[in-house]
Amino acid sequence: MKPDLNKIYDVIIVGAGPAGLTAALYCGRAGFDTLVLEKLSPGGQMATTNEIENYPGFPGITDGFTLAMNMKAQAEQFGVQQDYAEVKALRVEGEIKLLDTKDGTLRAKSVILAPGGAERLLGLPNETALRGKGVSYCATCDGAFYRGKTVAVVGGGDTAAADAVFLSSLCEKVYLIHRRDTLRASKSYTGKLNKPNVEILWDSVVEEILENGRVCGVRVRNVKTQAVKELKLSGLFVAVGNVPATEFVRGAVELDAAGYFLAGEDTKTNLPGVFAAGDCRKKPLRQIVTAAADGAVAAYAAEAYLS
Repeated sequence: MKPDLNKIYDVIIVGAGPAGLTAALYCGRAGFDTLVLEKLSPGGQMATTNEIENYPGFPGITDGFTLAMNMKAQAEQFGVQQDYAEVKALRVEGEIKLLDTKDGTLRAKSVILAPGGAERLLGLPNETALRGKGVSYCATCDGAFYRGKTVAVVGGGDTAAADAVFLSSLCEKVYLIHRRDTLRASKSYTGKLNKPNVEILWDSVVEEILENGRVCGVRVRNVKTQAVKELKLSGLFVAVGNVPATEFVRGAVELDAAGYFLAGEDTKTNLPGVFAAGDCRKKPLRQIVTAAADGAVAAYAAEAYLS
């Protein structure tokens, strides 16, 4: 059922990642007329994660897609409505918040912003053109296409390390290219990188993606020695962080220099009745569990505001 453009919802939640879906669950249980808007698919970045072993209550390993669909179903049990729509802008007129979409303007008494983020690009000239032609930002989504081939992962955090480990079970050779001499990834990930087909290139950056209509290699420069070498590859997986998906509210809601919402642990933004939750909020740790916690806090804050 499509959202009702003539209705004023109690709460509209933008984003269906773990923060948005948790907020929806809590708002639904509180009896609020709640609508969740998601432009792609439930789960956000969580849904593209193949193995999750640090979310409480799931001993062993679960996958992000299953966890996302379970969160979605749990919220719907309490009457939460969900729809696919991209919010283009947020406007505030008195106590009513207006959310502009391509299908029209939706209205709500309160809004929880949980749009998550998008992958950060390397910024190389042909990177975007080669997306889907050897350049990927999701190892669990696209790794199977490179079975038995040589690939590289760029990055040094948990995602990059996890991607390299995952790809090592599929690919003949995996290079992990990192611009520093130590990884930022936690020990739970780095300990798994000791595999015969994984090679870490320290102090290195990708200067050029080589192509013949598809990715066929990369040119890598060592930032300390300035030595340059070429690697023959079939695929390049980019895992250098994310950019918060907050441009649609720039100018309306306060952001920091990097584009993250300036909302504290109470999730309150500079606009009364507008709250921010999840990876899009300025915070020291971004994990599924902290996003879910944000969602619960934002729902509580919205409930206090509405009452």
